[in-house]
Amino acid sequence: MNKPKAHIDHTNTVISIRGLKKSFGDLHILRGVDLDLYQGENLVVLGRSGMGKSVLIKIVCGLLRADSGSIMVLGNDVITADATTLQEIRLNVGFSFQNSALYDSMTVRKNLEFPLVRNQTKLSRAEIDRAVEEVLDAVGLSQTINQMPSELSGGQRKRIGIARTLILQPQIMLYDEPTAGLDPITCIEINDLINEVQQRFKTSSIIITHDMTCAKHTGDRIAILLDGQFQRQGNFDEVFDTDDARVKPFYDYNFIQ
Repeated sequence: MNKPKAHIDHTNTVISIRGLKKSFGDLHILRGVDLDLYQGENLVVLGRSGMGKSVLIKIVCGLLRADSGSIMVLGNDVITADATTLQEIRLNVGFSFQNSALYDSMTVRKNLEFPLVRNQTKLSRAEIDRAVEEVLDAVGLSQTINQMPSELSGGQRKRIGIARTLILQPQIMLYDEPTAGLDPITCIEINDLINEVQQRFKTSSIIITHDMTCAKHTGDRIAILLDGQFQRQGNFDEVFDTDDARVKPFYDYNFIQ
């Protein structure tokens, strides 16, 4: 399926990263990263395992602290933000975890209600029900509302994880390996869903993946993280129109071999 044309506002930068560095002991992961995310854009970050892709988005939403640099998210500096500001940032940034992060002891309904009632305490029962029904409809799983996570397939769990992120109506979505561990047909469904979320909820997204099909089908722009910095950026064809031996294997493995 071709990527739907997105309405991207290049005059509105929702995330701006400059000179970002992060090390774990002597292991230097991010070595001066610069990156912008624009309003309405799906930005795919590609890179080999261990190159810092997941570290990057965890720093963006304040789950990890950077060593130096600046990260502006919706006009707020994440690195210098106090606890109150950081909480406000997190409410506007949805994090879709690789493992879906559902509570196994709760039904789908309760999983979706949990972030809502924790963060918006004045909602009525009717408003909560309406929000749950809307996000379940958005991910195409209204029929699962009373099921337990153990009764869902891997693809359904991914979709419910995305629904739980959407229920707070974030302006920015962060997807960590959204197609990992899924069969090819389910991967296509998740890719389509990411595009549908962008169109329906007007989100801006960073999509962390090593799945080239996901990158091609969801990304308005691709950025490749190599040796702790972004080495190539552009649309899919622009990024892979190169003889760079660090970049070509990504394409060759997925589309040639």
